[in-house]
Amino acid sequence: MRHAPPPPVPQRLREMLKDYPDHIQKLQAALNHVAEKPSTGIPVIEQAIWALEDTLERFALDAGKETKVAEANGDPLAVEQATARESLMFRAASKTVWVGDRELSEYFRAPGKFSL
Repeated sequence: MRHAPPPPVPQRLREMLKDYPDHIQKLQAALNHVAEKPSTGIPVIEQAIWALEDTLERFALDAGKETKVAEANGDPLAVEQATARESLMFRAASKTVWVGDRELSEYFRAPGKFSL
């Protein structure tokens, strides 16, 4: 039995998070969950957007916690790295960076793909 391809993580997010493959995998898992078990009554594309927003927000919050830990430890290099990661995660979490992704939109808006 042939399976449909998984929903695509927006290209811009894949580019931004290329050094964080585990983050890309978590975004993929969130999209896969929406594709496999969509809720009724809510457009599937909206569910996908919410799943990405929630996951990206967690990344940003975790990065902020790492920055605070690095600052508390007083290691300038660790602070610099944590601050850079936090900045990247907050930029990635900005919906304007990825919400217009054509591949993602086409995947979830394909006629007949999701009957809700």
